[in-house]
Amino acid sequence: MKNSLRNGARSRLFALGLAVALGGTMLTSSALPAWAQQMTDVGTPREQTLVVDMLNARVGNPTNMNMYQQGVTINQGYHQLAGAQLYDIDTAKGTQIPDLAAEMPVPNEDFTVFQVKLRQGLTWSDGQPFSADDVVFTDQMIRNTSALAYSAAYSDQIASITKVDDNSVEITTTRPTPRLSVVLGSVIYGNSFHVVPKHIWEKQDPATFQNFPPVSISAYKYKDHDPNGTWFLWEKREDWQNSDVGQIIGEPKAQYVLFRSFGTEERRVLAMAANDIDILTDISPESLDILRGQNDKVRAWFTDFPYANLDDPCERGMHFNTSKAPYDDAKTRWALALAINLEQASIATFSGMLRASPLAIPPTTVLMDTYHQPMSQWLSEFTLEDGYKPFDPDYALRLGERLRSEGVENIPEDPAALRELLGVGWWKHDPAQATKMLEEAGFTKNGNQWMKPDGTPFTINILAPADFEIESQRLAFAVANEWTQFGIPAQVQQMQAGAFFTAENTGDYEVGSYWGSSCAITPDLFVRMEGWHKDYVRDNGVPTSSNQGRYVDEELSTLIDGLRAMPADDPKIVETGTEILKELVEGLPVIEMFGTSKFVPVNETYWTNYPAADNYYEGPWWWWSNFKFIAAQLEPAAPGQ
Repeated sequence: MKNSLRNGARSRLFALGLAVALGGTMLTSSALPAWAQQMTDVGTPREQTLVVDMLNARVGNPTNMNMYQQGVTINQGYHQLAGAQLYDIDTAKGTQIPDLAAEMPVPNEDFTVFQVKLRQGLTWSDGQPFSADDVVFTDQMIRNTSALAYSAAYSDQIASITKVDDNSVEITTTRPTPRLSVVLGSVIYGNSFHVVPKHIWEKQDPATFQNFPPVSISAYKYKDHDPNGTWFLWEKREDWQNSDVGQIIGEPKAQYVLFRSFGTEERRVLAMAANDIDILTDISPESLDILRGQNDKVRAWFTDFPYANLDDPCERGMHFNTSKAPYDDAKTRWALALAINLEQASIATFSGMLRASPLAIPPTTVLMDTYHQPMSQWLSEFTLEDGYKPFDPDYALRLGERLRSEGVENIPEDPAALRELLGVGWWKHDPAQATKMLEEAGFTKNGNQWMKPDGTPFTINILAPADFEIESQRLAFAVANEWTQFGIPAQVQQMQAGAFFTAENTGDYEVGSYWGSSCAITPDLFVRMEGWHKDYVRDNGVPTSSNQGRYVDEELSTLIDGLRAMPADDPKIVETGTEILKELVEGLPVIEMFGTSKFVPVNETYWTNYPAADNYYEGPWWWWSNFKFIAAQLEPAAPGQ
């Protein structure tokens, strides 16, 4: 990463580096006091405590852990440690695994009725046994509580869940559903179907119940929290053997897991430099530079350039609420795309360490091989209505040359290698074509200010994360700068997680730096592409669990219908996925921009055996439901532990 910092970031990071330096010399394990004397500031032995950065930063409503309510975050440990899905994901193998279920579902011939065996010997953290009654109750609770945002989408797919015996259920679907384990289990991040304990929830109104303190099903239970929502402490259950992790992996070594928000990126970096945190969920490349120079126990996914894991299954871009004018017109959306200088946006966002993507799926290694590279020719020949060809296949070549000229090391010169590293290409930066398209859509120019067809000034408010998801946050500012230079004043409104995602789900936005619908992990694109179906569209103000962009495309929905009916091993999966991606390019409901470069450093002072490029037993997705399986495989670094 040598010489990769940009002038605008140097002064800020110099101040950050100075702040760290003021705390003393470079931190090494030898600078620490005796292991037995180390305590966390919440009163737990440090060598027994795994400290994890909270993805969504401070939690505004810390005593609400009802995962079914709108605006409630469970990324403070409940999602990662305390709960469990019917099926979870092994990202290293790219396959689902049974979790609360004992095995994968067994379907009938037309994939409408499934026999599901449940894992035996599990108990909730209050000692009550887990059984089929909990699964059946959860099904009834969701479908009978219309106030839950998930209710309508769930009932549209699942017709019923009935009890066969204490350890098995029968699931009937409303249509052929060959991927039932995907519909009700985790593939990317998690799943909305959370099995709840019947003996607790049957006494409550699920629309208002806060589920606090929560009763857990996995290896950790709630211990304590900060009333201000900055930390949550989880303790290993005495009966961890009765949990999914206990049966699948074995006993976790950490007695406590502390999920902690230290605030801004600078404060989070300072905390890891001082060995106060073990896992950071997300930082910038410049901060990693500083951090690695301050603490020799810190490592990223790769030990050398590009350092970051580039295979995150969600990509970043500008998402539109297509039900709101002027974003309901594809010409407007395309004009906004062509008004962006992506090279400059990449530099401003992550110092150029980003892989571009023009498609609605991330440019991971697998998906580049399956979709991005094979579709390059189609992208080059693709034309807009007026015959204009918007694709620029040489984006990576220009950016690579720029990075090399600025002294960045290990940038390949071979064009094929550059495209593999920085992306197959993106849309041209063409203000003249953008101007032509806006004028055709009825916009006019008043000096340097674009005016909407109704004669009012065209301004854009971009919603963005505050103090979390650094790439999306920075990208919003980079794009705002591009649009402002084009004559459309744009501002960024940063929001805490609960409000940010509530705005997306309820349609209370026009443009947002979101990512949820732009995810994929295997060549079967069903998981998030299915969410673009028109069936999920709701009026603004009504929460929806998918298609938050309120995008209606008949051809796209027809293609998704075909994908829904295909088994996951159908040879037409990629062919159908390709056609879906083409349709999303043409309509452009999202300006897809970059894959996610995850600089997710870990600190090996207290814990080791983290997944890494050279220890790839899992991906570095600390905020996913499968984190509990990673946490259970970490080893203490302290002597005698």
